[in-house]
Amino acid sequence: MIDGEVKALRWRCRRGMRELDQLLERWLDRCWGQASDAERAVFRRVLEVEDDKLWRAVLGYESLDDVEAQQMVEAIARLPH
Repeated sequence: MIDGEVKALRWRCRRGMRELDQLLERWLDRCWGQASDAERAVFRRVLEVEDDKLWRAVLGYESLDDVEAQQMVEAIARLPH
């Protein structure tokens, strides 16, 4: 794991909503270290989604067009606190 990359990703996890910050950082802290390159690529794509669309996907009100990103969002939402 490259510390600089994780720091950059942590910064990108900072959103306009504290709830999103916490969800994204939780995945980064708990899952990034053992994630495959493919999973890491999907997480980076999730970080590209606009806040409002991402939040609606987390709540289940809307699905992302990117199926893999949607699956990751659902997994992130299920992570225990």
